[in-house]
Amino acid sequence: MALPPSPSASSLSAASAQPTPLHLHLTSRAPGRLPLLHFSRAALPPPLRARIPRTNLPAAPGTPLHRALPPPPSASVSSSSSIAGGGFGSDEADDGHNHHGGDGGEGGGDDGGHNDHGDEGGADESPGDARGEALFVLAQLGRKLDTLPSDLAAAIESGRIGGDIVSRFNELEANGFIKWLLQFEGFRERLLADELFLTKLGIECGIGLVAKTAAELQKRGDNFFKEIEVVISDVVMAIVADVMLVYLPAPTIGLKPPLARNASAIAKFFSSCPDNSFQIALAGRSFTLVQRLGAFVRNAAKLLAVGTTASFIGTSVTNTVLKAKAAVNKDLEDEVVEIPVVQTSVAYGVYMSISSNLRYQLLAGVIEQRILEPLLHNQKLLLSAMSFIVRTGNTFLGSLLWIDYARWIGVQKAHDHEEA
Repeated sequence: MALPPSPSASSLSAASAQPTPLHLHLTSRAPGRLPLLHFSRAALPPPLRARIPRTNLPAAPGTPLHRALPPPPSASVSSSSSIAGGGFGSDEADDGHNHHGGDGGEGGGDDGGHNDHGDEGGADESPGDARGEALFVLAQLGRKLDTLPSDLAAAIESGRIGGDIVSRFNELEANGFIKWLLQFEGFRERLLADELFLTKLGIECGIGLVAKTAAELQKRGDNFFKEIEVVISDVVMAIVADVMLVYLPAPTIGLKPPLARNASAIAKFFSSCPDNSFQIALAGRSFTLVQRLGAFVRNAAKLLAVGTTASFIGTSVTNTVLKAKAAVNKDLEDEVVEIPVVQTSVAYGVYMSISSNLRYQLLAGVIEQRILEPLLHNQKLLLSAMSFIVRTGNTFLGSLLWIDYARWIGVQKAHDHEEA
């Protein structure tokens, strides 16, 4: 027996006959016909739910639904990958993907985090960042790596120096005399570490004669001219040693390549030590306390040799002058006393390796590099004047200490009148 069609079936057939399939007549939730509704995410099948937040839905009801737009530029690759791989989940998961995608595009999120760490590495002067910075500065200057000295180019390639050193090298080459000095590795390392190195060297040599002579005059008093031979010896060997006293303890940048693998452990250790025990570590390097003590020992050995050689030259010249003086004036033969060459030379070498070594390392590494230069780095003239003052005082103090030390060990004797 055929059943008559139900009213609900008739309603459904009537609804299906309507011209647009995008509108629903919901009779189960409210009586009568509801206003036409626009499609929402709830009306879409689950696989399409992840794409809905990425479209601009029309606001006005009845507006035709357009095709979904592609993801905005801020969307991250991870979100697209999840969609392409079929990783569709709940609304919360979808919102999470969108959040991370936006952060990634803005430089945040996980990707942004990696970039931040890269920036921190640049602040710490990591080898890669230092190399990139140096090469960038070279490109700005219109220079190539092969136009630099081989040791400087190797230091750039290994990331041991940054762009500031490259800029300083280019500026120093503008002076013809300094450009010539830059050909020598020792001067190159010191000039790049301290642009006032030559100024300090000139100051030391300039005050050497005046300050040491003044110290001799103060210490010997009325006997200055009676002991003029000893005074000449002191001044000559001091001038010879002044250059090395500035040169050896001066702060440097590390341009020397690593030693060969078959080098001894002692050679490798001293090669890793700075040239100044108190210098600031440059280009991201750091030195241990043992390495800084090693710098003092290494300089002490060098200054022992330098001091002994300088004193030997000075005393030999003085004895030659004394003998020539006695040959001209026979009356002076009894007054002329030869200076003991070997004893004085060894004594002066020991004095330079301990007293001069410590004083000049403190002067260059602490007083100048750590105190004066940070305070006066933009006032070069005032910085040079302050360096002149402290170096003059250091030279004068060294002369006084040498006279006391030489008399204490017996290589020099005070005049008979002074002893009385």
